[in-house]
Amino acid sequence: MDVKERSQVPERYTWDLSSMYASDEDFLAALQAAQDMPQRLARFRGHACQSASELLACLEEQDACNTELARLANYAERKCDEDTRVAIYQDFCARVTTLCVQVSSAMAWFDAELLACDPARVEGFYADEPALEGWRRAIDRVLARRSHTLSSAEEALLASAGEIARQPENVFSMFSDADLTFPDALDGTGTRHQVTHGTFVPLERSGDRALRQSAYESLYGVYGQFKNTAAAMLASQVKQLKFFSDARRYDSSMQAALDANEVPEEVYTNLIAAVRRNLGAMHKYVSLRKRLLGVDELRFWDVYVPMVRDFEMKFTYEEACELILHALEPMGEDYLAIVRHGLESRWVDVYENPGKRSGAYSAGGFGMQPVILLNFQGTLDDVFTLVHEMGHSVHTYLSCSKQPARYSDYPIFVAEVASTCNEALLMHYMLEHAQSDAERAYLLDHHLEQFKGTIYRQCMFAEFELEAGRMNARGEGLTAEALCALYRKLNEDYFGPEMVVDDQIALEWARIPHFYYDYYVYQYATGYAAAIALSQRILNEGAPAVADYLRFLSGGCSKPPIELLRGAGVDMATPAPVDAALGYFGELIEELEGLVG
Repeated sequence: MDVKERSQVPERYTWDLSSMYASDEDFLAALQAAQDMPQRLARFRGHACQSASELLACLEEQDACNTELARLANYAERKCDEDTRVAIYQDFCARVTTLCVQVSSAMAWFDAELLACDPARVEGFYADEPALEGWRRAIDRVLARRSHTLSSAEEALLASAGEIARQPENVFSMFSDADLTFPDALDGTGTRHQVTHGTFVPLERSGDRALRQSAYESLYGVYGQFKNTAAAMLASQVKQLKFFSDARRYDSSMQAALDANEVPEEVYTNLIAAVRRNLGAMHKYVSLRKRLLGVDELRFWDVYVPMVRDFEMKFTYEEACELILHALEPMGEDYLAIVRHGLESRWVDVYENPGKRSGAYSAGGFGMQPVILLNFQGTLDDVFTLVHEMGHSVHTYLSCSKQPARYSDYPIFVAEVASTCNEALLMHYMLEHAQSDAERAYLLDHHLEQFKGTIYRQCMFAEFELEAGRMNARGEGLTAEALCALYRKLNEDYFGPEMVVDDQIALEWARIPHFYYDYYVYQYATGYAAAIALSQRILNEGAPAVADYLRFLSGGCSKPPIELLRGAGVDMATPAPVDAALGYFGELIEELEGLVG
């Protein structure tokens, strides 16, 4: 597919950002008007809790500022992502980031001031000012963290250190994305292929094993040259998390991270325990992969290539849209109407253009229409990406439509459920409508890859992150050697005896950006397991399950995420959904074995 300049892409294939700002000029005017936000918020300091009316005014000002900040950040980031080479949009992002830090600092005193207020007095405020009831949950969340909130001065100091705390991630990004270059890979004919972060996985999916090995050795050979630098960066990230969690009197950095999203620690530990109980299925998958690829030794450059290689599916964007609409019919007409609206109202930025950010995502927020970034090439993966991101966008649309601004956002813990449930429904539809055993085997291979990549791999990442934090807490050095030893052992455990674990895969931790996201990755695995459970309920029970699910999507953060999911019919505080999902994974392996012989 030819990559056109953005100006040459038809408007219908580009997103519409006018719900944020109609133009750059409108954005700049809004940014200028927002410069007084820190002063508007700081003026409440010292008397926010003097009366019910004063507290309400303070909370309303916070809502207004946060909503406008989100709009500013969204516009700046979306324009930057259209063409990352354009300096003016890089400047937009930098200016918004600075304002966000200033606003955060200007409000750093609030939690401490609210906590200093007598609880009985706070309760009395609800009678004095009935409109405060709309903020009760937000207030309760602050009060619930009493033991982890510091004095106003200390909170202000921690807030001002926020930009410094982000430096390990920023340095990693500059190092990995901007500075590192990799030697070309050679295929079986000696032809050169450029190796970048964007091309690595496509090269690893090539049917040319020599090319896969060459790309693998190119990438990890370079990271190996900088393993000590990479270890120093990751150690800095782990140490800054411990500093902030210690400052707030948490038992661990994991506890601090999960508490921010109201997720019990046992969700994290139950996930790891459940996946480890089901490693037998993963080892069976590895054995099947080795047999179907026909290799004497299964190497890590063999883990991405499709096991079923004599079948291919290609789609136009219009075909992809039609397919997902059919697949999502079990969600009911109300859900479908939103999807159609999104597809017809330019929610989606479809095709690659020079300078456009790679990958895909959904963005947006309160008072804005959601938007989706794609780089559509027509592959089956692209269709699943579209239905995935549309799941996020419908979630955003419903939460922002049904909740006030303060409760319209939702944590990642539930976000991945909304996207992955759509993927599960799409896979169900495609398997039901497969035209041949070859097509069904191809789809099953894709489905198994989703399980492997989302539950097993992300759980392995989560276990690595947890253990690295524990090593640091014990005072052990996070050296390159120590991190490689830890990562090697995890690969041996997860992939089993039929996978050759080499020195290079032991370096993979050095290239994973999610290790800078603060105990983030486990949510992909829990979200996938929850989505499998919910999609099965929707398919089996129909309208009642759909009604529960739509209430979940409309919930934002009006309840803790565990409670929202329980309302939809799945309890992630237990290991049951993970066990059930991995039991289903085992059944899929057996079905594929039956098809391919």
